[in-house]
Amino acid sequence: MFGCLVAGRLVQTAAQQVAEDKFVFDLPDYESINHVVVFMLGTVPFPEGMGGSVYFCFPDENGVAVWQLLGFVTNEKPSAIFKISGLKSGKGSQHPFGAMSIPQVPSVAQIGISVELLELLAQQTPVASAAVSSVNSFTEFTQKMLDNFYNFASSFAVTQAQMTPNPSEAFIPANVVLKWYENFQRRLTQNPFFWKT
Repeated sequence: MFGCLVAGRLVQTAAQQVAEDKFVFDLPDYESINHVVVFMLGTVPFPEGMGGSVYFCFPDENGVAVWQLLGFVTNEKPSAIFKISGLKSGKGSQHPFGAMSIPQVPSVAQIGISVELLELLAQQTPVASAAVSSVNSFTEFTQKMLDNFYNFASSFAVTQAQMTPNPSEAFIPANVVLKWYENFQRRLTQNPFFWKT
């Protein structure tokens, strides 16, 4: 039903079922992991009105399991990317895996998925630092990149009188770059994903 992916490693699709509604993936050498992707395989959807809360579990310095809520997946949102590099220290949160005896091995963390009502998922608050790129951060990055490119290109602007003829170089009028910059900004404001079409 679920898959788990860490960059540079094999995709895991065989989650260990630890209860009727709970699944766990082991993450060996978790200290070297920055991001993890949790996704539905598409073979079995959630029952109507259900989704899966996603947790990250790691052993603290005493070997005690620390669980932190990352977010969720649903039939409408079948995958999610979570940043776990900043979670390797800190406090745990309330979780549904407490009564289970899931063995903790040093340097092995787990991703836990708990099937729950969508109403309960909406009331949960994930660890803030687990969130990865959103439209806002993508838009902000793109805006900074546009500004940087425009400033860089503009720093080479010269007037026609200052130009030295060179047959091997092509010149782009600064107003063309400015027009592209303004059009790109406008389209990005209207739809941050316009470039995907």
